[in-house]
Amino acid sequence: MNRDKLIKILNWFYSLEVNQVDLYLAQSKQVEDIYIKKALERIAEIEEQHVKNIATQIKELGGEPTFIGKVLAPITGQISGRILGWAGIINILKVNIMLEKKAMEDYKKFILKVNDPQLFDLLWSNLIDEDLHTSWFTNKVKELIKNENN
Repeated sequence: MNRDKLIKILNWFYSLEVNQVDLYLAQSKQVEDIYIKKALERIAEIEEQHVKNIATQIKELGGEPTFIGKVLAPITGQISGRILGWAGIINILKVNIMLEKKAMEDYKKFILKVNDPQLFDLLWSNLIDEDLHTSWFTNKVKELIKNENN
């Protein structure tokens, strides 16, 4: 894969991750349950590390993180987080599951095209984090639904 295409794809992930950071932080301010609040904050921290790592990769390739990722993704993440806050915690978590699954799907496709061992390892690490987030969100939804029915 040529350098420009690689930078373009990394910028897609950069924007996605920036959006997730601000989405989860905004959501954490909308929920009252302290455990869910702290989990969302922690997941946002992990996503922030993804942002930093991807930005470093982009710069090492001679590119710059996209303006959309730097400016627009945080705004859309914050707005989405506030809007979803009105939808209730189960719906918030279900949307998060969909977003994480999309990220995982994109990471899996990209990993198969990468020849650089350092980038390969970084993408695998991010993919595993996204999978863990999905599992946590899924289990929490099941728990909340079970508690609603009891």
